[in-house]
Amino acid sequence: MIRVLLADDEPLLRAGARLLLNQAGDIDVVAEASDGAEAIDVVRRIPVDVALMDIRMPGMDGLAAVEEIAREVRVIMLTTFGDEAYVARALRAGAAGFLLKDTDPAQLIQAVRSAADGEAVLSPRIAKQVIDRFRDADAADADRVARARRRIEALTARELDVLVRLGRGLGNAEIAGELRLSNGTVKIHVSRILAKLGCANRVQAAILAHDAGILRG
Repeated sequence: MIRVLLADDEPLLRAGARLLLNQAGDIDVVAEASDGAEAIDVVRRIPVDVALMDIRMPGMDGLAAVEEIAREVRVIMLTTFGDEAYVARALRAGAAGFLLKDTDPAQLIQAVRSAADGEAVLSPRIAKQVIDRFRDADAADADRVARARRRIEALTARELDVLVRLGRGLGNAEIAGELRLSNGTVKIHVSRILAKLGCANRVQAAILAHDAGILRG
């Protein structure tokens, strides 16, 4: 079972999400929280695999919370259209991805499963705007580019090949197909990349690839 935490200040939204997810068969909503501080407390007390976290909440918001728990639980940020700047900050902080609050129920269930399996979860409706924001920031922040390039120096040539494809948003099976590797080998490379770069998840690694400029050209 995938153990899920729902963090949102709207009780009705939490109730609807709980009912939907618990009907999936392989997902169990084990806790709820109304703000970021409560979410952190839950993660510290009980095992959680995936947290669905609202960005905007009273008290401690989701952005502050994800910085505290991203290495312990895979966090999917819930957002409304137009929150691209908040989403960008959340992804850099270690969130596994983001979804719009009007996401189709079946897509929400699949997103929880994908996050639990270590995949990125990015809503296609605003993914392009978020990536554009990263690219614009890269061009304006020479220090960030330099820091990212120093970090990726620790990678082997093959790990760089994998990182480039992570940055392009490919899943393990797609990376395996392009590089003619087994899925198991790709998983090993991804794990080593995350460890060497100090990234909480593949989304952070993808952002680092953008920062380093290795996806251009």
